[in-house]
Amino acid sequence: MLATTLFLLLALLALALPVAGALGTLGVLLDQIYSQMPLTLALGEVAWSSSKDFLLVAIPMFILLGEILLRAGVAERMYDAMVKWMSWLPGGLMHSNIGACTVFAATSGSSVATAATVGTVALPLVKKYGYNERLFLGTLAAGGTLGILIPPSINLIIYAVLTDTSIPKLYLAGIVPGLGLALAFMVMIVIVCLARPSWGGRRLSASWAERFASLPHLLPPLGIFLVVVGSIYAGIATPTEAASLGVVAALGLAWAYGKLSLDMLKEVLENSMRTTAMVMLIIVAAYFLNFVISAIGLTAMLTDFISGLGLSKFEMLLAIVVFYLILGCFMETLSMMITTIPIVAPVMFGLGFDPLWFGVVLVILIEMALITPPVGLNLFVVQSLRTHGTLNDVIAGSVPFVVAMLVMIALLAFFPGLALWLPGLFG
Repeated sequence: MLATTLFLLLALLALALPVAGALGTLGVLLDQIYSQMPLTLALGEVAWSSSKDFLLVAIPMFILLGEILLRAGVAERMYDAMVKWMSWLPGGLMHSNIGACTVFAATSGSSVATAATVGTVALPLVKKYGYNERLFLGTLAAGGTLGILIPPSINLIIYAVLTDTSIPKLYLAGIVPGLGLALAFMVMIVIVCLARPSWGGRRLSASWAERFASLPHLLPPLGIFLVVVGSIYAGIATPTEAASLGVVAALGLAWAYGKLSLDMLKEVLENSMRTTAMVMLIIVAAYFLNFVISAIGLTAMLTDFISGLGLSKFEMLLAIVVFYLILGCFMETLSMMITTIPIVAPVMFGLGFDPLWFGVVLVILIEMALITPPVGLNLFVVQSLRTHGTLNDVIAGSVPFVVAMLVMIALLAFFPGLALWLPGLFG
């Protein structure tokens, strides 16, 4: 049964079907092959129950927030400030890429929006200042992944819904590892550029007066972060309500920058509706697939198989890391989370792993899937911003940052307090 399921899934993905279509089709095929009753009759109930959760309303809100910020001119000003503060380091503007992605991640909650926004601003500078293009592209693809770890994060919301975990505590758990991962990316850039000085491009210089004058450009995204995350911890708003407050604040920024117009709003709403529809269709299809594999006994079979391996805690963790590294090469991140968490999470919790800690580790593993071929979404996003070259350039440039993510997971394994310190501090 397991071999058949994996074969059908890979075959459907190989046919280049949309992810939601592949998951839904797989559910129907497994129903026809293994079920003694027509499980498709429950599709309406599954679709309703999987999409009625109030927390899921935050998803379109954060998508809308990212779309508004993308068109409000926030990114250009923020990137210019990062250049003035960070371009003196070995690797120059590549540190600005990571810094800008980190700040934007704290407002958008989306990896794709982060990579697309910062990439649009940064890519024209590659040849102008003589950077190694592959490594430069890698910083954009990898930096964009920070959008799903640093709060607010859409993926953390989905993890919270699937595991009944506190979203505010998850957000706290993601802050230190998120900033630590950004620092690890920058350290990797320094190491590579010290080994290959010609890859670091021409450094830019700025006076202290210019640096301090650029600081106001960092305030808007930080202000959005305080509105969204601050309102949650102040007890003013739920995560869903906080996302809507972020949208209102982003509209205020767009108006202040003179970017707010009917045409801009039309484009924002169209793109937000398109992205939300895609996300929700994946959620419904993945929930239906989970319902089918549970009904035919595959979930219990997998759980018993994993538990029967008799692995220790850290051996199981290593197995999970390898599992997601392999799976991330074939599945889109959102569908991968929804189809695997109901199986993997109970096993990990049963071994004594903290749900908050495992949520952070899982999101880092999902981040790796965003920059590993052949279906790494951020790879395609960055490549789509170029007018030349192939996807292989972005893939090659992302490799050092996959290593940095693995190092971060190892640090979390040996020092779980990196994720659990803030939730414990604020209780």
